Amino acid sequence: MKNFFLQLILLFFCLIFACPGYCEPPEADEGERDAETYNHLETFANVLDLLQKHYVDKVESGEVLIGAINGMLGSLDPHSSYMSPEDFKELQEDTKGSFSGIGIEVTVRDGVLTVVSPIAGTPAYRQGVKAGDQIVRINNISTQGMTLPDAVKILRGNQGEKVTVTIRRTGLNELLDMAFVRDIIPHHSVVAKKLGNGFHYIQVTSFQATTTRDFKKVLRKAGQEGVIQGIVLDLRNNPGGLLDQAVQLVDVFLESGVIVTTRGREKENDMYFEADRGKTRYTFPAVVLVNGGSASASEIVAGALQDHKRAVILGTRTFGKGSVQTVVPLPNGAGVRLTTARYYTPSGRSIQATGIVPDMIIPFEEEKITGQGGGSTALLREEDLPHHFENNSQGKNEGQVKKKKKNIQVPKGTAAEFADRLAGDNQLQVALFILKKMATSLHRH
Repeated sequence: MKNFFLQLILLFFCLIFACPGYCEPPEADEGERDAETYNHLETFANVLDLLQKHYVDKVESGEVLIGAINGMLGSLDPHSSYMSPEDFKELQEDTKGSFSGIGIEVTVRDGVLTVVSPIAGTPAYRQGVKAGDQIVRINNISTQGMTLPDAVKILRGNQGEKVTVTIRRTGLNELLDMAFVRDIIPHHSVVAKKLGNGFHYIQVTSFQATTTRDFKKVLRKAGQEGVIQGIVLDLRNNPGGLLDQAVQLVDVFLESGVIVTTRGREKENDMYFEADRGKTRYTFPAVVLVNGGSASASEIVAGALQDHKRAVILGTRTFGKGSVQTVVPLPNGAGVRLTTARYYTPSGRSIQATGIVPDMIIPFEEEKITGQGGGSTALLREEDLPHHFENNSQGKNEGQVKKKKKNIQVPKGTAAEFADRLAGDNQLQVALFILKKMATSLHRH
């Protein structure tokens, strides 16, 4: 029976990885390592055999094996995970359209579901959910030990349905009970407002299918209305998204030079992204706003513009997610999200677990109380996540540039609403002041 389970496990792993190399005989110099792996698999088979024979309740082998896969991936880093066929299908749909939920990016930190960032314009954002909030219950169900996909399933649902969330927030003695009405969370990622006298505010809330296309539309429209004196690019609480969109957005600002490089274990997959000189040249000054909720793709943008001295980076230290994830489909319709590379800024620095340090560190006034972005209380960052990669490597990489395209809409608000926002946003106020000084200095030269 033991040998049967051992053979079953070996066959299972060969099928899961769906790669002939995993089932080929080991090379001589890898024999010792593979022997150790075989011993661990035998131990796994022994434990499974014990469960089948002696566990108090009947054990479903499929559920146990899926749990083992989740545990294996969870022991590696916070961003690698297994997706069931249903989860994988939802992921594919999310990248193409919209979904119904409350509008938050979440992760699991020390076994607790934690908010990375609320998505602008969503129910969670409007009701004041903050980065770093811990979600301890959803619909009165404890999230302790709950997997991230299971939590996301509960948070999502049909539009118009209610969901209650209990939050633990740093600095508050009591838990917060919040009730949300699920709404469609569209892939809106570009919000534009005029700051007057040729200055413009452009917020990118995430990097989705058509982020760069919509960003260019905003710039073209602004240029048709008059000379662009400068822009404030707001990447605060931007959790990231598609790598190619971040690359293409940086390309709008640069005529040449490296944008980002990625390097992983398999050198043939290393990629080297470089700017292409476009038809339209944009030479206006720019200030980029970032905070502790700016992660992944938004850090690629900030790091590239900072290294090329194309923009002033203002705000507080970013999240520090310097790794690249690849989604690999499996034969049974499921998928695996694997961390396959680290990325590096044009100067060759890795921001993994360290983040982008702004040129000007300006805490948001409320952050001193809530901890959003570098105030007196700690904000969740990559370095706080269990099993996060250490920043122990530097260097530049070579490879081919790979780019894609996609689409979104631009949500609108009233001028009065934005005026109120400007009045209560000290970081934006400082950014506009600096932008005007930069424009004046540019005209003098």
